[in-house]
Amino acid sequence: MSAQGSVTLSAPKALLTRAGVWWGLVGVVAFSFTMPFTRVAVEGLSPVFVGAGRAVVAAVLAAIALAATRQRRPRGTQWVRLGVVAGGVVLGFPVLTSFALTTAPASHGAVVVGLLPAATAVMAVIRGRERPSTSFWVFSLLGAGAAVVFASLQYGGVGRLGWSDLLLFGAVVAAAVGYAEGGLLARELGSWQTVSWALVLSAPLTAAITAWSAVEQPPVAASAQWLAFGYLAVVSMFLGFFAWYRGLAIGPMAQVSQIQLVQPVLTIGWAAMILHEELTWPTVVGGVVVILFAALAVRTRLGPRVRPGAEEVRRGTMRGDRSARTAVPGGRRGAGGDDGAEHHRPARGSGPAAVRGDRHVRPAAEARGGRPR
Repeated sequence: MSAQGSVTLSAPKALLTRAGVWWGLVGVVAFSFTMPFTRVAVEGLSPVFVGAGRAVVAAVLAAIALAATRQRRPRGTQWVRLGVVAGGVVLGFPVLTSFALTTAPASHGAVVVGLLPAATAVMAVIRGRERPSTSFWVFSLLGAGAAVVFASLQYGGVGRLGWSDLLLFGAVVAAAVGYAEGGLLARELGSWQTVSWALVLSAPLTAAITAWSAVEQPPVAASAQWLAFGYLAVVSMFLGFFAWYRGLAIGPMAQVSQIQLVQPVLTIGWAAMILHEELTWPTVVGGVVVILFAALAVRTRLGPRVRPGAEEVRRGTMRGDRSARTAVPGGRRGAGGDDGAEHHRPARGSGPAAVRGDRHVRPAAEARGGRPR
């Protein structure tokens, strides 16, 4: 393939990868408000009501969107995979973080999104059969570590694990599984269709949990807390996934997932503005470090996916290409006409082969002190 052909083929791939990153960034910005608004909502509403109730509201919006656009229903094992998505991002992550943020500040909850990119990348490797390069893993681990240290500085360290930390770690695992499976399903069903079907599938369970919570602890809250709940239901639980799953579907999934490393910076920034949590110079410096590693991880290309025998096929193709350059047009053979006959070659001193041969012969002859023949 010519150099021009290689550039032509690689350009659309580069544009698609860039589009995946930008869609992922839109989703991350939407999700970055989740921790502060969850913290606001649970001050007046039950954590169970906040975690499950927002999924009920989002399920109503999802059902309307699916019915209005007449989307085809998932088939076969797609329902099972949608159940995995629902368990991770519709139930697992919202409920666990809602309970955790009843005692932990929103800035400490940002530890979750510091660990989530690395966890999502691992799940992408397992489910998506992606093979990131070594440098990708190095930058991802450095970015995750920087994100943990960055968020921990706001809380005084995470050396002493409490129940809130265990809940946050559980939320990481749940979200990573849901993100990876949802990103794969989005390639089959579409980005917003995937989260919509997951919400509709889980609606009976989330509605039952919400009703039970409302009976046990009637939802009475201030207007600010209801507004925070509304954002969680409409944006964090529904619209944000439109952009996020579209970015993961365009992929590469392991690269796009690293955009989440920017989320702790945004989350703590919103926490300082909305909740008036302290913002210090270490926070600013840590945020710059996190964004730097996120950028390096995103720019790192995935390692090639090599199939068994692919190298031999490639070498054989190259040998065949070289033979074709010296063969007579039409594939004519020598006088003998059998397989062992030598291919007819252009006369020496003419044609492209002679030019190539002259380039190879001249340096060798001059190295011996002679003249090329």
